[in-house]
Amino acid sequence: MPETARLDEATVAERLARLDLLLEQLEGAPGPMTGVAIEAVQVLAAVYGEALARVMDGAHPHLVDRMVNDELIGHLLVLHGIHPEPPERRAERAVAVLRPSVRERGGDVELMGVEEGVARVRLAAKGCGSSAAELEDAVREAVLTLAPELSGVERAPGGEGRPSTFVPLEALTLRTASVGDRS
Repeated sequence: MPETARLDEATVAERLARLDLLLEQLEGAPGPMTGVAIEAVQVLAAVYGEALARVMDGAHPHLVDRMVNDELIGHLLVLHGIHPEPPERRAERAVAVLRPSVRERGGDVELMGVEEGVARVRLAAKGCGSSAAELEDAVREAVLTLAPELSGVERAPGGEGRPSTFVPLEALTLRTASVGDRS
């Protein structure tokens, strides 16, 4: 049996984007066969989901770990409701992966919890507002990549750190007269 060529991550991403486009076109197509085609895709996905569930049922823990840590397979496990880790645990893993690089830049990130499908994250960042916004975006992307069933990621209050205070240069160079000094 000939060996099948494996797809790299970029090709997988391209194919998923193409699939999304094709499904959108299919849903918008007029005619009686549109419903049949959509149902065929749904049935096929359900059968593949059942096959994946059967693999998970008998899989060795090492294989389950590999499957859980593969982005594509992890998404399929979530899609079919068979991911062995709860979204809270996956969100914590995403934050833990980012934490060392955030700390390297003088900040910190911590998952405070998941409530009603929303991850709450405490962020402390040094630097300008744009770098804090970039950090927030990176955390959001990382968490939703591993836990795509969450509806969002919000910044928890209290992680902003000490606000910087702007003191004008003139205020530092002015001499104040002491009380009673009229010279």
